[in-house]
Amino acid sequence: MPYDTVVESSLFSTDLEQVDNLIKSYDGTWSSINAESVARMRAQNRFKTGLDIAKYTAAIMRKDMQAYDLDPSNYTQSLGCWHGFIGQQKMISIKKHFGSTQGRYLYLSGWMVAALRSEFGPLPDQSMHEKTSVPALIEELYTFLRQADARELGMLFRQLDAAREVADVAMEAECQAAIDDHQTHIVPIIADIDAGFGNAEATYLLARKMIEAGACALQIENQVSDEKQCGHQDGKVTVPHEDFLAKVRACRYAFLELGVEDGVIVTRTDSLGAGLTKQIAISHEPGDLGDQYNSFLDCDEVLPGDIANGEVILNRDGKLMRPKRLPSNLYQFKPGSGEDRCVLDCITSLQHGADLLWIETEKPHLDQIAGMVDRIREVVPNAKLVYNNSPSFNWTLNFRQQIFDSWEKEGRDISSYDRSKLMHEKYDTSDLALAADEKIRTFQAEGSNCAGIFHHLITLPTYHTTALSTDNLAREYFGEQGMLGYVKNIQREEIRQGIACVRHQNMAGSDLGDDHKGYFAGDAALKAGGKDNTMNQFS
Repeated sequence: MPYDTVVESSLFSTDLEQVDNLIKSYDGTWSSINAESVARMRAQNRFKTGLDIAKYTAAIMRKDMQAYDLDPSNYTQSLGCWHGFIGQQKMISIKKHFGSTQGRYLYLSGWMVAALRSEFGPLPDQSMHEKTSVPALIEELYTFLRQADARELGMLFRQLDAAREVADVAMEAECQAAIDDHQTHIVPIIADIDAGFGNAEATYLLARKMIEAGACALQIENQVSDEKQCGHQDGKVTVPHEDFLAKVRACRYAFLELGVEDGVIVTRTDSLGAGLTKQIAISHEPGDLGDQYNSFLDCDEVLPGDIANGEVILNRDGKLMRPKRLPSNLYQFKPGSGEDRCVLDCITSLQHGADLLWIETEKPHLDQIAGMVDRIREVVPNAKLVYNNSPSFNWTLNFRQQIFDSWEKEGRDISSYDRSKLMHEKYDTSDLALAADEKIRTFQAEGSNCAGIFHHLITLPTYHTTALSTDNLAREYFGEQGMLGYVKNIQREEIRQGIACVRHQNMAGSDLGDDHKGYFAGDAALKAGGKDNTMNQFS
């Protein structure tokens, strides 16, 4: 059984004995309280607070990071989830298909919070949504995951009771073992705090709320808070390292204040696609961090007599240099300096308290990623990445073009392919397309082996699956298929594939409520799950 998901086998028995003794200590006034029912309820509510979850999941991530350092095939993965139900169904599916949640996390995307969870309605990914919506989603995700634990254990308890009723000793022992070794649905969440939503104090306050809600890992980026852009859009503006590091420290202080001593900080650099900065860094001596940041500024040499009123001038190696300043009052970096700035950002972050790196790239190209990681590892040998397998990439076109280019370099015949039109479905069964699909299939394993990627995530997958499945249902149901569009493509497949929520009343907690009614009112309880419940059609 995986180290990170097992409820200690003695916990249920210990609770049972402790509660039984407590009830007896009240001289009969608590005699109507059933000790086993209390022990069951405690087992179904293992994590009492978000901080309990943050401490538990932080330890999981640390162990997973150590396992990756020993063997890069031990990489981890997650999918972005924008609602508690989505996260719950994802983890139920993982347990069903793979038997373990080990190495599988949740990702909370700031993009999806902005697009789907703001009271303003859909917003672009520019940190305009309410700060509180981020910790609220963390709490919601863990509420649904805790309910998944309670539901699953509730079904095991029912099976245990059924075995006892017919005196099936072997089945009773099997059920008890399943209860004792129950694997929780609670897994780490890597939570997006954007650029910190303000100054370092604002970052600290939000980080504290996110950790209290259960987040063990915070991802923060080096963009300007009030000019923050989606990582895959233009107009990104970075800040000097010292400004960013103050926010990294703010996150660490929040973790330490709350007792999550092994909390994880993921520092993201957007420098590859950000050609602008809002301010010139403070430099106290040549070669310091501020001077290194400023060395990337695109400047023109000027003479003392050429300096106009109000201009900003830098002294670079004894020369007077005028940074190129745009009408927006932003300063421009040298063209082509993005990778060098990324490498410096990453090294600096790891040397100042970050645990994992995130390099936002414009395409999923392993040679590019590995090249930067190799340079980082010359300074920090155990540097590891969290990598965004982004839906903003056209994966099909990108990888078909990569195969096209490699075949062209090898001198293979590519005359039957049009590089600019490789997305066309006519190529889907071609040798080139099949080779590209195989590269996509193995991208995560290869990236973890050669490019230092510890964690692979897809930021917005459930946003897209929701849109696609709804479109398909609408086309069928409102078209000629009518009700068959739902029955054939959804309900019938739910039944045949064993999708838990086909019994939606059970998933929503109806059986849990019946159990509690029985505890509280005994035989007088009015239960919903009797013989006339239509959910029995799916038993």
